[in-house]
Parts: sequence; C-alpha cells; structure tokens
Amino acid sequence: MTNHQEAKTSLLKPAIMAIALLLIMTAAWAKGGKAASKVVKMQDAQGKDVGTATLSPAAKGVAIKLNLHDLTPGDHAIHVHQTAKCEGPDFKSAGGHFNPDNKHHGLQNPEGPHAGDIPNFVVDVKGKSKATVVAAGVTLGDDPHSVFAGGGTALVIHAKADDNKTDPSGNSGDRIACGVVTK
Repeated sequence: MTNHQEAKTSLLKPAIMAIALLLIMTAAWAKGGKAASKVVKMQDAQGKDVGTATLSPAAKGVAIKLNLHDLTPGDHAIHVHQTAKCEGPDFKSAGGHFNPDNKHHGLQNPEGPHAGDIPNFVVDVKGKSKATVVAAGVTLGDDPHSVFAGGGTALVIHAKADDNKTDPSGNSGDRIACGVVTK
C-alpha cells in the first residue's frame, strides 16, 4: 500500500466509525419511547382535504408544522381535542380540549392551560399557512399527556383566534377543520 492509500484509509476509518455510531444512537433514541414525526391529514366540514399537520418532538412538547390551504384568511385557533373523531360538519365528535390535568382553558389563564391549548396561527390572503406552532402541554410518548392517549386525539382548527383566557375554548368560534391523531 502506498503512503497516499494509507492516508486515505486512515481518514475513512473515523468517518465510518462516526456514521456507525450515529446509526446506533438513532436506533436507540427511537426505541426509547420517543415517537418519530406523525403526519395528520386535515379536512374541512365537507370532508375536503385542506392540508396536513406534521407533529414532531420538540424541546418541550410537540412542534406542529402546518401545511394548509383553502382556509379563510386571518388568525385561527388550533387545539388538541380529546377524541380521535372528525365527523363533519361541526366536528363536535372530537369532544372538548385535551385536558388530562383538569385545568381551565387559556395559555394566559392563571388556572390553565389545557394540555391541548396551542398558540394561534395565521392564514394568508391566499388561504394558505405554513406556520409552525408548539403544543407545550402534549407529548408523542406513552404518558397521560400523549396525543395518542386513550386511543388518540384530534387536531381542530377554529374559525377565529383564541383569546387565550376564556374558558372553555377562548371564544375561538366554529370548528372548521379537523384531523385524527392516532398511532
């Protein structure tokens, strides 16, 4: 073997070791109970597709990356609801907000928030949103705050913004889109 070939081989060994270690760590992380991303299909009251919400683990809670279309422009509330059902046209089948700690509604409520309370997001003038919001009160694990608890939950978009304090739903208006969250 030439000196050039030996140098190449000595440089490749650490890179191969690093890749192998990364693969082992990734597999261990996945087995540790942390869920990978979950894509939720969102539909409107007539059952028409209005996009997706991708749930991923965040430093605290769950990041929800929205890729939505055909919604009314403006500020909208989004919440995790307690039941994994999205029957239109009113989506009442999704039940109330996901609330395993029996708190009051609202991110600004001193007696809250519900685990399913999430900051508002904006839909642009073309009816689209690519916002990312964080649901700090929920997880993708196997605990009581998991969006998969009790057979799953629903992600519900409301017609108006949430005032973040009024119980039980922040005066956020009708439920206009819904997606089922199950394993």
